[in-house]
Amino acid sequence: MRKSITLARSQSQHIDPFLRESAPYLLITGDALTQLRTLPPASVHCCVTSPPYWAQRAYDGGNGLGSEPRWQDYVAHLVDIFREVRRVLRSDGSLWLNLGDTYVKKNLSGIPWHVAFALQDDDWLLRNDIVWDKIKGNPCNARDKLRNVHEYLFHFVANEQYYYDVDAIRNPPQAATYRNGKLVTPTGVSGVKYERQIKTSKALSAQEKSAALQALQQTLARVAAGELPDFRMIIRGSQRATHSDSPEFSGRAAELAAKGFCILPYHKNGTKPGDVWHIIPEDQWRKDHHYAVFPLELCDLPIRATCPPDGIVLDPFAGTGTTLLGALQQGKRGIGIDTSATYLDLAKQRIDAYLATQQVVQGGLWE
Repeated sequence: MRKSITLARSQSQHIDPFLRESAPYLLITGDALTQLRTLPPASVHCCVTSPPYWAQRAYDGGNGLGSEPRWQDYVAHLVDIFREVRRVLRSDGSLWLNLGDTYVKKNLSGIPWHVAFALQDDDWLLRNDIVWDKIKGNPCNARDKLRNVHEYLFHFVANEQYYYDVDAIRNPPQAATYRNGKLVTPTGVSGVKYERQIKTSKALSAQEKSAALQALQQTLARVAAGELPDFRMIIRGSQRATHSDSPEFSGRAAELAAKGFCILPYHKNGTKPGDVWHIIPEDQWRKDHHYAVFPLELCDLPIRATCPPDGIVLDPFAGTGTTLLGALQQGKRGIGIDTSATYLDLAKQRIDAYLATQQVVQGGLWE
């Protein structure tokens, strides 16, 4: 049975016992920048966080982050904090950063992208900008603009080589079906259209047509045998190469030039998720006075993809512990930092309630 560890501001010496004894989670009360400096270098595998937004809310125990008079000061503050996050991340670690935007005198400030560009200037590599479609959002009474129903989730890494388990996040492939005696892939490909295009093509030679028809039938046979979930076919003169028609820039264009066709197979384990996520914000009636709507589902894929089994997930703005709870639900461990002891107490209650269902011992570990 693993014990949890709860740390007060002055008890950072308990970090080593947490790492050594493999407790499920660690909560640290205090300022993110100050407390991050107490963590040993290369000690966590990924960071998933949503800091206080600029000029948006008053957070319990806030230390000024988000209340800076200028957005430039807010950005600089975050750059300092995430530079310290990079120090405590392993070399193959990832940072996932959720940020919303702010209007000032009718001007949308562009805060998420100001932060993203500043982090790039500070040597972070930006791998994805995910659009979080909140689906319903809040009512908007403005008569001169659209409703704002999205936020950004940025995926940053410190190095070009990093841990990423793409198979852990793939959408499971669907099985092919038969319609009027014809095999049809999950996306509706039967091969009939491709066969007609090949036979009537004026851009293919007779030899290229024969090879293309043979490749099409072989691919359909693989789908029927369950070896391939789906595919697309590009035929010279009928479809264009997806990225460029120049062989200099596109391998598919080069294949089209050489053979007259190419087969684009879907991965046997399913498709990768896209970069637009449709997730409803945290929708339960909250009585804990925490105003953020960071949903558990938003941190599920980042943790699944970039934190290895038994790894450690960090949230330097832990709030009521959503990121840590997401880590524990995947069998991983978590470190949460927050200026608010009230929020962390609520986080402990949420996490311990979950751990109780997993028969994990609760209670602080103190020396």
